[in-house]
Amino acid sequence: MGQEIETLAAFAAATDWDKVPSTVQARAKLALLDTVGVVLAGSVRPEVQALRAGLAGTGGAGATLLAAGMPATDPRTAALLNAIAGRSVELCDGLRGVQPSVQMVPGLLALGEQRGSSGKELLSAFLAGYEVAGRLAYGFTPRAYAHPNGQLAVLACAAAGARLHRLDAAGVSRTMRIATAMLMNPSYNHTVAGATALNLPAGQSAVATVLAPALTLAGYEALDNAVEEALGQMVGIGFDPAKVTAGLGSGWQIAESYFRFYACCNPIHPALDCLKDALVSLKPSVEAIDRIDVETYAFASVMRNPDPPNYFASKYSLPHAAAVLAVRGGLGFADLDDSSLTDLSIAALRHRVHVSEDKAMTARVPAERPARVTVTLKDGRTASAMRAMSRRDEEQPDPELDVRTKFRELAGTVLTEAGIGAVERTIDHAEDWSSIAELTVLLRREAP
Repeated sequence: MGQEIETLAAFAAATDWDKVPSTVQARAKLALLDTVGVVLAGSVRPEVQALRAGLAGTGGAGATLLAAGMPATDPRTAALLNAIAGRSVELCDGLRGVQPSVQMVPGLLALGEQRGSSGKELLSAFLAGYEVAGRLAYGFTPRAYAHPNGQLAVLACAAAGARLHRLDAAGVSRTMRIATAMLMNPSYNHTVAGATALNLPAGQSAVATVLAPALTLAGYEALDNAVEEALGQMVGIGFDPAKVTAGLGSGWQIAESYFRFYACCNPIHPALDCLKDALVSLKPSVEAIDRIDVETYAFASVMRNPDPPNYFASKYSLPHAAAVLAVRGGLGFADLDDSSLTDLSIAALRHRVHVSEDKAMTARVPAERPARVTVTLKDGRTASAMRAMSRRDEEQPDPELDVRTKFRELAGTVLTEAGIGAVERTIDHAEDWSSIAELTVLLRREAP
């Protein structure tokens, strides 16, 4: 087995909350808060409700489903359903092509609740897994148009689950290598087609948090070079282990993550920021807009279907998101909802949004993810805006206030008004929990 993976596993095994800088601790708790809100909002999606009804009743007990009534089920089912719920609203955080929190937190909460883990144990495991996800991404070259669900996060979840079990470096390494057998290679084509099956790999990642350490503890073995083979040949086209450990210990991956405030696919955010700039310049009525021209890099330009077939596909339609922004003035959870698909003003405008690839912009990826947008009004006036990347990535504003505002909106889909504040305050002090039950008992009380 490669020394780099062993070094990374040893780092994950040794992760200690009390030795983490306070700024990183704050970031981890903010990510935990954000993810709980995202899962709660996703739990009300009709397909998630139907899946929960079909699976939860056949499970056992030991873990909580983050949904109305907070029903109990077995940890694997809770991890699966909560992660699928979180992925369904397209508002999870991310880091270099990985979406760690929404795939990791559901599994850690489920496993930690079953084990009676403390808040510090949960947070230490969360940071360990985030480090694995971010560092593997340095060396990983995915296949073209492979969606990140069910890939690097599987190994991150496995490492986090092993850390929650307090396995040593060898145990974390073996658990990660066992988890390579759970890796998936979902196609990005699911997105524009509205194929919600794409959310299953996120659920499978969460299951790895619970299942992969159990296999290690039961005595299962794995290939010595399983990680290198899987990422370099099976689900990826290249993996450079040397990049994984460069600078390990000098910083924390979670500190480089981003939070998402547009409820749509990340690659189209730069174009939407450009559109926002152009609209601010012109201040037009919707009726005054003749056309919106978007030039962007190849990957974002394929998300151009003006007639997304369902809620899920609407998150991957640049014409739809642009029309929602122009008509409703925002791109949050309540803006890009089911009603946006039947809004006649939005439907009319999205056919006036024209998306094309600029090959020069494509050549600047991944260092940049550029876009240029021109809004033309019926009276002939125009306004253009261009960005090298999203406003979030360019300006790097402090996300805390926006994350808390977002959490209150999303959590309000399930929790009582008093419960929203109570859960927020409780997560702010997660390191003080004697067990995860301090959160789950509160959630049950405040989720009628």
